[in-house]
Amino acid sequence: MAAKIESIDVWAGDLLNRPERLARVLEALASAGAELEFLVARRVSDRTSRVYVAPLKGKKQKQAAADVGLVRADGMFALRIVGSDRPGLGAEITRCVAAAGINIRGASAASIGKKNAFYLGFRTDDERKLALSALRKRFGKRAKS
Repeated sequence: MAAKIESIDVWAGDLLNRPERLARVLEALASAGAELEFLVARRVSDRTSRVYVAPLKGKKQKQAAADVGLVRADGMFALRIVGSDRPGLGAEITRCVAAAGINIRGASAASIGKKNAFYLGFRTDDERKLALSALRKRFGKRAKS
């Protein structure tokens, strides 16, 4: 599998558990021109949910994110791997990172048709760089940082 592998910045924030809160965040980002490729939202407690989004580009999108309580998720160093999907791909990606001695902090993936997008989070930027190097060796020349 030749894959496109990139380092990405993830933005995050905590929201009150109310029906309109996630919609408000997404509307603000859309109004600023954001075309999100990654969204995870989950309940943290009875009162709070947490949302993660990526990518945000430019001053206008980042200001819109700040206006609705999102910040760049410091301490979350992420990679995005995009390529052709096939059975066992997640196992291959995570085994490649594990074989390099790197612990994955978090993972999310989705497949649509024959394409797959896999997101990996690491504790440090050094871990992300080591994982990027290992994944480049395993998954081809189209990879980039």
